[in-house]
Amino acid sequence: MRTMLLKLTCVVALVLSLGVTASASTSYDGQALAAIEAATLSINDQELGLPGVDQEFGEEAAEEVAEEAAAEEDPNAFDEAIFRTDNLWILIAAFLVFIMHLGFATLETGLTQAKNTVNILFKNTFIICIGLLTYAICGFNLMYPGFADDSAKIFGFAGFGIPGIAEIGNPDYINPTLYGLDMTTWADFIFQGMFAATAATIISGCVAERIKLLPFLVFTTIYVGFLYPWLGSWKWGGGWLADKGFVDFAGSTLVHSVGGWGGLAAILVLGPRKGKYVDGKVRPILPSNLPLATIGVFLLWFGWFGFNGGSVLNADPASVSYVVTTTSIAAAIGGLVAGTISWLVGGKPDLTMALNGILAGLVGITAGPDTSLTLTCIIGVVCGVAVYFSVLALDAIKIDDPVGALSVHLTCGIIGTLFAAFSDNGGDGGSLGVQFLGVISYGIVAFVFALVLALIVKAIFGFRVSEEEETEGLDAGEHGMLAYHGLSIK
Repeated sequence: MRTMLLKLTCVVALVLSLGVTASASTSYDGQALAAIEAATLSINDQELGLPGVDQEFGEEAAEEVAEEAAAEEDPNAFDEAIFRTDNLWILIAAFLVFIMHLGFATLETGLTQAKNTVNILFKNTFIICIGLLTYAICGFNLMYPGFADDSAKIFGFAGFGIPGIAEIGNPDYINPTLYGLDMTTWADFIFQGMFAATAATIISGCVAERIKLLPFLVFTTIYVGFLYPWLGSWKWGGGWLADKGFVDFAGSTLVHSVGGWGGLAAILVLGPRKGKYVDGKVRPILPSNLPLATIGVFLLWFGWFGFNGGSVLNADPASVSYVVTTTSIAAAIGGLVAGTISWLVGGKPDLTMALNGILAGLVGITAGPDTSLTLTCIIGVVCGVAVYFSVLALDAIKIDDPVGALSVHLTCGIIGTLFAAFSDNGGDGGSLGVQFLGVISYGIVAFVFALVLALIVKAIFGFRVSEEEETEGLDAGEHGMLAYHGLSIK
């Protein structure tokens, strides 16, 4: 009876409140409804024998209810959002690194002679194709073989190929846990595959304007298909240098120095371009298209946001934004310093030096872009100075590097790797001794392998074009076409 009276009272109150609402000339302010809800809750509490809302249902009880509700939600909901964001960022970073190959192609084309343009563009087109395919066939599983704990962690191989459509729903490939990655296996592959082709692109710049096309393609296929991923496993694949604490955030050594060592070996086998060194003097071979070279550098700078930013391996807002900031600061300082030195030492500001200074800063900061801003500035200055004098030094010993690739990628790659000993990501393991050990180990193996490979390729196929082809231009001799209609090749 008591319950029925209470409910009847609520009904009467509700009817009265609706009547007031209908007859009011102004909008209802909700006070009557609030009173009814409070009364109803009080009635229900009394009916169920619970304390009233103004008694023990206070702030602490409300927090407990909220925690219990949160615990009942799907615990993977937020992780799924993070996973999707991280995976998307890695894919975007891969796209940015892909754009770098256009930058390499335009830079190399602009800094060389117009009569070799088709040859250079063809090489750079094939490099990305070869790099991705060899990385899919064997490179990916060479770089990430999954070393056993009791192994020497020097060489491993996890088998040929990458997972296909049959594994699209396999959780081991959707979110691999072996290396703690928050991305799919395919996102990891496409990002790292873009890096693989970069090492071969560096070699292309070193040997431009005098190497035969077929021997170059054979040389780079073996180099990027086998050597690069094998050496990469020493650090990024959890190999012996990783155990020692060697630091190389995005590849100052693993990508740039390894490419530079290969380029140096190939240059020594090839020799300098015709007319570059005459009677003990350096005769500059002028670039054909500085606007194109400038476009190439800005494309590379743009792509480096993915190169370094993607190497964070997740989309953490602070980490990614900080890494791309230090990357740009080092590039800006490197360009400013190299361009200024060329002005002070040479008497005129040299655009090519400023452009290579930007690249020098980018390569130098790549080993440790998560370092302090002070060290970032130091790296930019040192690399800007080093790239200028490295170009002069290589010319002095008659090592002909048409685009300055050795000075940018090898010299500054070594500098950046050594400076990474003092970066924040180095910790206790990133000592100068360990960094030096890594530089020497990579240098010896990469150079010796490339030198032997170049000599073998030379013995089988030949290595250098004839003097007549070099004079006429590789476009006509190797491809039977010219890049520009009506271009004189005399």
